[in-house]
Amino acid sequence: MKHNFYIRKTKNDTVFNLFKKKNSNIQQEWQTKGSEYASAVNEMVRFADEHGWDNWKGKDPSDDRTHLAQAVLALLKEANEKGETQKFRQDFPPAHAPLTGLMNNNSQSICQLQFIEGQKVVFLTGSPYEQRQAFLLNGSELLELDENIRAIGKSKIGAVFAIAVKNKITTTQGWQGEIIAEFTLSEDSGHGITEMIPFNDGKKILLTTAEGIFILSRQGEQMIHPVADEDDEEWSPNIDMENATISDDNQLIIAGDQCSDYRVLDPEGNQIGTIGPQSSYPHYCLFSKDGSQLLTNSCHFYNGISIGVDTDKLNGISIPAYEENGDFILLDDQMRVYSGVAASTYYILGDAYGYIRAIDKNGKTLWRHHLGSSISGMAISDDEQTLWVGSYSGMLHKLHLGMGQDSHTIGNGNHSEEFRIIFWKTELKPLFW
Repeated sequence: MKHNFYIRKTKNDTVFNLFKKKNSNIQQEWQTKGSEYASAVNEMVRFADEHGWDNWKGKDPSDDRTHLAQAVLALLKEANEKGETQKFRQDFPPAHAPLTGLMNNNSQSICQLQFIEGQKVVFLTGSPYEQRQAFLLNGSELLELDENIRAIGKSKIGAVFAIAVKNKITTTQGWQGEIIAEFTLSEDSGHGITEMIPFNDGKKILLTTAEGIFILSRQGEQMIHPVADEDDEEWSPNIDMENATISDDNQLIIAGDQCSDYRVLDPEGNQIGTIGPQSSYPHYCLFSKDGSQLLTNSCHFYNGISIGVDTDKLNGISIPAYEENGDFILLDDQMRVYSGVAASTYYILGDAYGYIRAIDKNGKTLWRHHLGSSISGMAISDDEQTLWVGSYSGMLHKLHLGMGQDSHTIGNGNHSEEFRIIFWKTELKPLFW
């Protein structure tokens, strides 16, 4: 008997084929429009760099993929469940702009990134006044840490870590290493920790909060900024745009906020100089890797000005606000800086518009790379080949510097993104993309 073997199309087969075709159409549109948008933005910025923004007469590029966002997010969740995120990333190269409508009341900051070793970093999600969650990322393996961790810091030299759990801060030699010291937070400084930097010996901590900036030591808690106004009965230490840093040798502390100049302090918190903002408000500060220069940034709305001051001039310095001065050089006149790291010969700064930019100590821009949303944290590997960047979009990006970029990259840094992780409040678990 002769048999005819065939496959009969069922209703489910038809639905599957339609679904597959629909996904194929979404993928094609996502890829085509994404590549065109990145190319157009890169060309516009290249023109502006060469000829100035005032001479740009073209139309601002628009990313017209917002209508695909819900479908792409659903496919991303499916890929995470099936362990197929690498293939998904090839089919749907990551993008920021199409997803902005999904971020309302959903995104959160990725902050206090600290490099541990190899491909391992630790970081927090959430603002100082929210219930935070700490994570450890080792390669592509993500581990959720103790829910009571409120802040994580690292020394400038020597890999001393500080972890705040409830009202206690513990410093250790290395990540989860031998305990060096323990500090108990008072009610004043314990509300929300913006940043903390342990001294290199682990026996003191520079603590930045919206209720003041402190030095913690065995002697207790010393507020070093702001300066109390004894004639004002209603004075309080509450500050905005609070920011502070310490030099690698721990001999200089810089502290500032929205209503003050930058104050240069010695290791005991005594003022030895002032640096006035060159834009409206002090916003961020960072020492160069070799310790020879201090960068201070001041902001006005989403823009800002960064200046560089030789470190050996800081003792006794007095730079007036909003005036050209021979004691500093202009490093950048565009960025409102939210976060940064110091590499061997340059800074990497993250701004309000979602760009990270490399700038050397003379103010030369080396490259730029766009991620989307204001940058909230950064960490760089010791070999300076890997950069982790967090943003207020609720995304953590892992970049390999100088390893090549694809057609969907906005920027000229030639950097390869290995993956990004989405930490959104309404998602049950982080999503790798």
